[in-house]
Amino acid sequence: MTKVFVTGASGFIAKHILRELFEKGYDVRASVRSEKRKTELEELFPEAVIEFAFLDLGKDDGWTEAMQGCDVLMHTASPFPLSEPKDPEELIRPAVDGTLRAMNAAKAAGIKRVILTSSCAAIYKQADKPPMQPSDETNWTTPDAPFVGAYEASKTLAEKAAWDFVAENPDIALTTINPGGVFGPPMDARYGSSLEIVEQFIGGKIPMAPPADLVAVDVRDVAMMHVAAIDLEAAKGERFAAAAETNSFLAFAQMLKDWDASLKTPKREAPVWLIKFLALFMADMKAIRGSLGRTSAVSGAKAEATFGFKFIPVRDSLVASAQAIQSYQS
Repeated sequence: MTKVFVTGASGFIAKHILRELFEKGYDVRASVRSEKRKTELEELFPEAVIEFAFLDLGKDDGWTEAMQGCDVLMHTASPFPLSEPKDPEELIRPAVDGTLRAMNAAKAAGIKRVILTSSCAAIYKQADKPPMQPSDETNWTTPDAPFVGAYEASKTLAEKAAWDFVAENPDIALTTINPGGVFGPPMDARYGSSLEIVEQFIGGKIPMAPPADLVAVDVRDVAMMHVAAIDLEAAKGERFAAAAETNSFLAFAQMLKDWDASLKTPKREAPVWLIKFLALFMADMKAIRGSLGRTSAVSGAKAEATFGFKFIPVRDSLVASAQAIQSYQS
């Protein structure tokens, strides 16, 4: 039986990947950082047999030993902040070094198949492309462009590092899955920062929507693509945008309002001048400033054609997110 090594196994996306792996009959070894996260996964999957490894993405200790006997590396672990750090290297170095640490360990352990969780953030900000032109997998974000944030640069450089690695090690088959903003039902109450946009919208914490758009996808589709890619020959050596559709933040807010009229979601967009002003001293506004006048739209057509499915509509993903958040908060 194929054994899959999953890094960052307690993450929002990774939990859905684990469920998909168990349903498809794969053996799993999961890396976590603490006993607390191990217990969390054991409680989430009480019927599953899970092997665990305790690893730190920032340290070399134990990685190669942990992957011994595994056939596939599924590398999902990467830092995901909501606001810009003061020093971009705080994000870039852990993302790049962590990816190379996992890839080197996979090589040493004899693993020939790697699925990497990247991001549409590594696609949609190519400096020499018209800013409102949609992107696809042939595009790459320009990491040192002035409008590119630290997270976008970190995902781009980490993915490039992985592709450079397999170029030097052609016996390893790499596939990258590049999700947009990931929504959908969390599997438990610890869903981190992934659903914070929905949480803030339904909680009435955002008086005006950012004047920007967001490419979005459902977590269930993202997990399906990761697992389906393992044995899909057409997926080897390819990157796939997990991108259902692109909408303005205001449109997302309206979708939630249409679902529940009592929600105090924003009714208008913040003026551009206000975002530029706030970005001078608010870290979370700096990321939005870099998206003004640019679209994050990425085509998901390649993924649908290769994997043979249709993405879950974003409205359904948002509603599923909101329902789960409300249930956990009540």
